Amino acid sequence: MDAAVADISFGHFENAEQIAFWNGAGGERWVARRAELDAMLAPVQAALLERAAIQPGERVLDIGCGCGATLIAAAEQAGPGGTVLGLDVSAAMLTCAHELAPADAPVSFVQGDAMVHHFKAASADLVLSRLGVMYFADPVRAILNIRNALRSEGRVAFACWGELRDNPWALEPLQAAYDHVPKLPGLQPHAPDDFAFGSAEWVEKVLTDAGLRRIRLERCDVGLDLAAGGGLDSAVQTALAVGPAGRAIAGQSPDATEAAIVAVRKALARYVRGQSVSVPSSFWIGTAVDP
Repeated sequence: MDAAVADISFGHFENAEQIAFWNGAGGERWVARRAELDAMLAPVQAALLERAAIQPGERVLDIGCGCGATLIAAAEQAGPGGTVLGLDVSAAMLTCAHELAPADAPVSFVQGDAMVHHFKAASADLVLSRLGVMYFADPVRAILNIRNALRSEGRVAFACWGELRDNPWALEPLQAAYDHVPKLPGLQPHAPDDFAFGSAEWVEKVLTDAGLRRIRLERCDVGLDLAAGGGLDSAVQTALAVGPAGRAIAGQSPDATEAAIVAVRKALARYVRGQSVSVPSSFWIGTAVDP
């Protein structure tokens, strides 16, 4: 099946802010630094695919497939007898994924909101997600809806960030920026955010309430090279592209923005090793089974 972007569905109004973000600045920044981000997140993807244990011929659904790195890797493991469907709300990121996917890869794409998208029943053996499950206004409803796509005894495997305090790659640039720009508005507990699934207890409750069983969360602590081998300036660009520091700086005055960027650079400088800038991170690999 040739890669194609099709079947555009409408999102739930409660997810409108996230959908707008990923179809605006958020998606644009990811696409602009796609190669660097895929290199940075390679350890996350490797851990996820190892736990997912994709078998030849399996049908995979990738939630929040973004620019397609995990989807393409999953398709290689599923082989020509398998299929991988990638779903994301971001048109720009799906276009990027479509362009990157090999022409003969057994992949397809859909722009939609997984909380309300009409999935074909029992069409997937595995639901996969690399850092795409934390952004739903109602995560239990989202997972209940995604379960419609799973066959009986189908598997779920996802990666999500741990607590912000355990992720210096995001926290330290944010703290540095706060010396020069106002703090971001506080979020309600478990509101859609990069770190909404940081608490293991909360994730287990969400999965249990959504009816999944044999739930297992494994904490992974690794260094992530924010520079992707490109040196300190590249690391600063990445921290501002995908971390909360970038959201804090957005819309500030030129002087405040420049001062914040200088502070972020100083914060990351202590992690420089040659052309790499490896900063500690913590993420969960979650697995579960649909009854």
